[in-house]
Amino acid sequence: MPRLAELLAEAPAAARRLRGGWLRMIGAPDYAAYLAHHREHHAGTQPLSEREFVALFLEHRFNRGGGRCC
Repeated sequence: MPRLAELLAEAPAAARRLRGGWLRMIGAPDYAAYLAHHREHHAGTQPLSEREFVALFLEHRFNRGGGRCC
């Protein structure tokens, strides 16, 4: 049986996973997921600011502009 300290240590990661799942369910932008993707696939380039990311997300979602980067 996991100890309380182990459960508490895992709580932040579990909360991030729940948040990410919730954002995907409601179709909201997830800037943290974007940054992780950017680090992995676009190293050496400057990521969008959170404001730029949300604006681009909304433009693509509601104005059908462009596709995904990858």
